[in-house]
Amino acid sequence: MFSPLFLRVKNQGRIYTWQRRKLCESQTSEQGFRFFCALRFQYRLTSQVEGKVLNAEVFTSIGQMTDLIFTERELVQSLKEYIQAEEAKLSTVKSWANKLDTLTQMSTSDPEGYLAHPVNAYKLMKRLNTEWSELESLVLQDPSDGFIANISVHRQYFPDEEDEKGAAKALMRLQDTYKLDSESFSKGRLPGVRYNALLSVDDCYDMGKTAYNEGDHYHSVLWMQQALRQLDGGEDAAVSKAEVLDYLSYSVYQMGDLPRAIELTRRLVTIDPGHQRAGGNLRYFEKLRSQEIREQAKATSDPTEERPIVLGTYERPRDYLPERETYEALCRGEGVRMTPQRRSRLHCRYQDGNRNPRLLLKPMKEEDEWDSPRIVRYLDALKDEEIEKIKELAKPKLARATVRDPKSGVLTVAHYRVSKSAWLEGEEDPIIARVNQRIEDVTGLTVDTAELLQVANYGVGGQYEPHFDFSRRPFDSNLQKDGNRLATYLNYKDEPDAFKSLGTGNRVATFLNYMSDVEAGGATVFPDFGAAIYPKKGTAVFWYNIFRSGEGDYRTRHAACPVLVGSKWVSNKWIHERGQEFRRPCGLTEVD
Repeated sequence: MFSPLFLRVKNQGRIYTWQRRKLCESQTSEQGFRFFCALRFQYRLTSQVEGKVLNAEVFTSIGQMTDLIFTERELVQSLKEYIQAEEAKLSTVKSWANKLDTLTQMSTSDPEGYLAHPVNAYKLMKRLNTEWSELESLVLQDPSDGFIANISVHRQYFPDEEDEKGAAKALMRLQDTYKLDSESFSKGRLPGVRYNALLSVDDCYDMGKTAYNEGDHYHSVLWMQQALRQLDGGEDAAVSKAEVLDYLSYSVYQMGDLPRAIELTRRLVTIDPGHQRAGGNLRYFEKLRSQEIREQAKATSDPTEERPIVLGTYERPRDYLPERETYEALCRGEGVRMTPQRRSRLHCRYQDGNRNPRLLLKPMKEEDEWDSPRIVRYLDALKDEEIEKIKELAKPKLARATVRDPKSGVLTVAHYRVSKSAWLEGEEDPIIARVNQRIEDVTGLTVDTAELLQVANYGVGGQYEPHFDFSRRPFDSNLQKDGNRLATYLNYKDEPDAFKSLGTGNRVATFLNYMSDVEAGGATVFPDFGAAIYPKKGTAVFWYNIFRSGEGDYRTRHAACPVLVGSKWVSNKWIHERGQEFRRPCGLTEVD
């Protein structure tokens, strides 16, 4: 068994407490079997300020979700031990029953003759007075108590309904971004997968119901149709075909497809003639369809056969992000504007940081990723042992990544940023100080005024939609009033004082370390000029966010694509203006 372990970590106003302790070890001496209660965790997430339990948002970090794998394994072990205890108890009871059956058969055949023997008379008194009482106590014992106590304690940090809903939405986001149909997910046909995972009818139904409850009839149709397809294929399920058709027919109606809604509702009425809504819905749909035909002044006949619904049958509703199609196309590797002419301008070199003493003997390998704006990648920027140490330091501190609310200016969580992050100081470990120094050496920029090293781990479908790293000023001369940038101006509030409290100016540059390979998805894309940069463990990319004049370079609006398969770990350093006056002096024009 594990020894008691207590870990207490303070992180951004929260205290995480893990208690690992052995519950109990009980023994029933009479029956000769032992039941060990399984190891249990007690996890408490409290707030120093509010003093209340907070949502852990488990689904936003694959790194923290791995803990649940081991938790589930321990619960399975606890369940097995409970089964063993029940079997041992039943075995003991059966042994008693067999023994007593033999005795009663003998005694009832000749009661007086049996009791004529004084030993038999004594043993009958003993059995009824003592042994039957012991058997009664044995039968009344409940070996499930330990298991119930164990799972009750674990439940304190189980994923909650919001986690399940968040994970379901993540699958839908992946489905949209990478243009994957529901059957690909259901059958586990994803690129780069190492483990096969299937979705049952009930899983697909729950996905569709999650979308339906959110008013998302587009995805509800896709997932309910997949559930129906698997039911039609003969797969067993707890949910009935009528329940699936009920949701599917109404969602199809909401998508504006009356003929198909009528087809599906007729099928529902055939399966369940007494359905409380189906008959009324069918009459309503048919009435609307008749009106529609009359308005079109042509008698378009309803289809006689139900057509399959596939990805692309209905147009996906537009949302708040104007460059959605461009962004997602880049995530799929489509629309990358890497021409032969541009590629010919990209080179590789050894970077010694302007003859920096620490890089003279071992300069950094530098490759051009893009020419304008210039983006470079450094090879061997982090060693494996450095990566593991950074992850080790960050994991206990990981908290849901935040964005600045455009109305209140307060940092808050957002659905368009799905990850957890932690901030590491150089004093925490020599490796952090070494990484900070390396960034300064290779970029030639001081990190004395930079922000702490931020470490991020992306969760299920983890992403960060298009955003700027620098703070924007109102009425920036570079801000165009047409196309995507106008929409950006409307959707993302200017933040002229975003870093005022730091006293270090704007974010002049971004240094982004990739700390893991990603099997599929997870690219860093720049929708403005059509670049896609893929994660490669141990490498780093670097770009300037503002011109030498201090004006923001709006071309650097970028995004972290959803992770399709894998776990994405990154760390980044945001370098600020102060201290760079002689390292990166102003140019002669606004856009130098």
